[in-house]
Amino acid sequence: MEKKVSGSVINRLPRYYRHLTDLYDSGIERISSKELSRRMDVTASQIRQDLNCFGGFGQQGYGYNVEFLKTEIANILGLNRGYTAVMVGAGNMGRTFATNTKFESRGFKLIGIFDSDPAVVGSDIHGIKVSAYSEIGDFIKENKPCMAILTVPKEATKSVAEELIGYGIKAFMNFSYSELRQMEGIIVENVHLGDSLMRLSYKISEKDESGER
Repeated sequence: MEKKVSGSVINRLPRYYRHLTDLYDSGIERISSKELSRRMDVTASQIRQDLNCFGGFGQQGYGYNVEFLKTEIANILGLNRGYTAVMVGAGNMGRTFATNTKFESRGFKLIGIFDSDPAVVGSDIHGIKVSAYSEIGDFIKENKPCMAILTVPKEATKSVAEELIGYGIKAFMNFSYSELRQMEGIIVENVHLGDSLMRLSYKISEKDESGER
C-alpha cells in the first residue's frame, strides 16, 4: 500500500468486517453501498471513499460481493497472518476478556495467560492454564508472541511493559488504568472503558440540556 491511509478509515474497517461477517453468515451474497450504509449508519459516499483507499472492490450496478469484500478487509487488517498473544493479569477483567473474545477471528491466537497471584496460578481460563508470571520470559523466548494484553494494576503497567519489551514483545493492548506512552518500534493500543462511559454521559447531558426527550 503506497499511500497513507488515515486513522479514521482504519478505525472503521473493523465495523465493516463485523457487518460483512453478519451478512455472510445470513447467506447474503451481495450488497449495495446504499444498503450497507443503512445498516451501519454511515453514508454510502463515506463507504465508497473508505474502500477506494484500498482499490474500491465494488461494481457499478452490482454493489459488493459480500464474501469477497469480507475476505479483502480481513487481508487488509492482517487477520489471516496468525499473530499470537499472551495476557498478563488473570483477574476479573482478564478472565472476562479471555473468555468472551473471539481471538482467532480477530487476527490473534491467545497462547498464554500469566499472573503473579498464587490463588489464580494453575486455574483454567477458556482452556488455557494460568502460569506464574515468573515463567513469562522463557515462554516468550520460546513461543515468540508478538503482542501482550495487559490487565494489570495501574502501578505495575510501566514496569511490566518494559520487561516484556526486553523479552521481545512488539505490541500492547493495555486495559490498565495507566496509559502506556507510545514508544519507538512498539505499537500501543490503550483501551479506556471509562472514556466510553464519560462520552455517553456527555451525550445524555447534551440531550437533556437541549430539552429533547
